[in-house]
Amino acid sequence: MKIAHIDLGERPVLLAPMEDVTDPSFRLICKEQGAAMVYTEFVSSEALVRDIPSTVRKLKIDDKERPVAIQIYGREPEAMVEAAKIVEKAEPDILDLNFGCPVKKVAGKGAGAGMLRDIPKMLQITRDVVKAVEIPVTVKTRLGWDCENKIICDLGLRLQDCGIAALSIHGRTRSQMYTGSADWTLIGELKKNPEMEIPVIGNGDITTPEGALNAFEEFGVDGVMVGRGAIGAPWIFKELNSLIKSGSNFKTPVEDKFNLIIRQIRESIEGKEEKSGILHIRRHLAASPLFKGLPDFRPTRIRMLRAESLAELEDIFHEIKCSYFS
Repeated sequence: MKIAHIDLGERPVLLAPMEDVTDPSFRLICKEQGAAMVYTEFVSSEALVRDIPSTVRKLKIDDKERPVAIQIYGREPEAMVEAAKIVEKAEPDILDLNFGCPVKKVAGKGAGAGMLRDIPKMLQITRDVVKAVEIPVTVKTRLGWDCENKIICDLGLRLQDCGIAALSIHGRTRSQMYTGSADWTLIGELKKNPEMEIPVIGNGDITTPEGALNAFEEFGVDGVMVGRGAIGAPWIFKELNSLIKSGSNFKTPVEDKFNLIIRQIRESIEGKEEKSGILHIRRHLAASPLFKGLPDFRPTRIRMLRAESLAELEDIFHEIKCSYFS
């Protein structure tokens, strides 16, 4: 699959952009584990234009991550264009437009998935941004605003006409948020339309190698994107690629999983202050499948998620390893 001149190989698996998740250390680990391309956290166009330090820091990328995409969101064409120009100076491989975030503080203000209620403005922003920058521009969106307005098959073609280089689609409506199951039917329908010439990347509920393989074989997508399935489990990319590319079911050794999580903890803290680094990593620890099904684990889990220092977390991890996996 190629996005403009960027070759991601056959049947690539990508790391989805996720707020408070896809920081530089996590992106690099996922890249090393086999993610064909990684995305930054969401970047607010208005905050970027106002030069808010916490937002500007999100533009920091490492050459080891490449290819890497920076994703921006907003509701005003002028701010989105200005933000796109700022992003281009950070030299990502791709600029992605977020028309899919469903959370109230974004979509409720008309940005992210909120754009699904104002298609003319969405298309205007897309056209204006494509014209404003030299790097490839892509879009990530959803099936539609709600079940009565699943417009992606028409919208995808209109976005293509705006000049984007690829389209990523989450198989839910905005109203669904993250409930129920992702519906890939319309993603497949759009991909099979002969008028759709740019790559179509499917997203939603990719948590197993079998699910990823099925997305390619049943729905014909060019790539798949992994979001929540990677939180606390960056090794998922190696396991997905093993089945997709070689037909084998590789299972990451427990020792390797521990090492990756410990590395994540340390690098999260190194990249921030200890307190904020601990807070950031808690989401990964809470979601990690590494701890699912362990008997009588609840008290240890509470301690792990309440730990306030790297030393405390490392002691708890040593205890877990000795108690459950030795």
